[in-house]
Amino acid sequence: MNDAHRLPPRRSIGWQDGNVLYIDQRLLPNEEHVVCTDDWRVMVEAIKTLAVRGAPLIGISAAYMVTLAAYHVPQGIDRREYVAKAMVEIASARPTAINLLWAVGKMREVFEEAGNDPMLADRLLEEALSIHNDDAYRCEQIGANGLEILPDDCNILTVCNTGFLATGGDGTAAAIFYKAKDTGKNIHVFAPETRPLLQGARLTVWEMTRASIPVTLFVDSAAAGLVRDGKVNVCIIGADRIAANGDMANKIGSLQLALICKHYHVPYYVAAPDSTIDRNCPDGKHIPIEQRGGSEILVNGKMSETAYRGNIEAKILEIFNPAFDIVPSELISGIITDKGIFQFPFQFDKLEGC
Repeated sequence: MNDAHRLPPRRSIGWQDGNVLYIDQRLLPNEEHVVCTDDWRVMVEAIKTLAVRGAPLIGISAAYMVTLAAYHVPQGIDRREYVAKAMVEIASARPTAINLLWAVGKMREVFEEAGNDPMLADRLLEEALSIHNDDAYRCEQIGANGLEILPDDCNILTVCNTGFLATGGDGTAAAIFYKAKDTGKNIHVFAPETRPLLQGARLTVWEMTRASIPVTLFVDSAAAGLVRDGKVNVCIIGADRIAANGDMANKIGSLQLALICKHYHVPYYVAAPDSTIDRNCPDGKHIPIEQRGGSEILVNGKMSETAYRGNIEAKILEIFNPAFDIVPSELISGIITDKGIFQFPFQFDKLEGC
């Protein structure tokens, strides 16, 4: 890692001298590489390819991308027209996480209010930094609020990655893990691989081991037996979008964990900032689910010739690779936000004005 491009501890994105720094998460855990760029289009591609991922972090990235577009306008092109077009493309980088649209909306408000102000880029940077700092504060509050559901000795089941690699602070669900350790609770995290891109195996295990938090890695399909055998006291996961009725979208595998926990009477909590709640989305049926390419789940990105002779792949094989699950609200014990813990039936309107 280039020392000039170093991020603070437990941070995966930052602004430095007109550039955005971010950890390329595709290379973890083998290499901790910090990318430095002044091109918003590089970051759009980073989001699409999951070099940058995690709902809150995607939102922060969107804010920084709009700022980069305003600072680095090609010669001969109108600044406002260029930034407006950039915001449209940034908003479409990934469809499921609401934080992306939320952050672009916040930046658009500043953009519209600024008009032809020559200090437009500086005003957008101020808002982007505010969004980043606000998320770090929300992470801190989620961690503190989540402590009350944990006994002093606790085995926690999670999925995917919900730590500083996914947010602007310590994380959502993982912020609770960090806070628990910092306050002396004896916790143990059970992390499934989270196929097909192994965010659990590559990212969560990396974060937990760096923080000296005991962690056990297991294959996704072993979750039911793990919970059945009494190894888990509570499940805490993140969310990419929460509908107005409490239905939520999170990494594929989240629904099966919810069903398992329901069957074996294990509490199932969701941890997410208030910005992840989409009050304009009535229920989970209205949350768009991203379908990703088949190469992510094929053998080494392609079919094995031994297993699939005769070009069967091209003739009859179809790939189903949704990036997210929808978990119905009735399976969720509570939603831990920066403004408190809400339980079924969820009434998020009470958050307004808090």
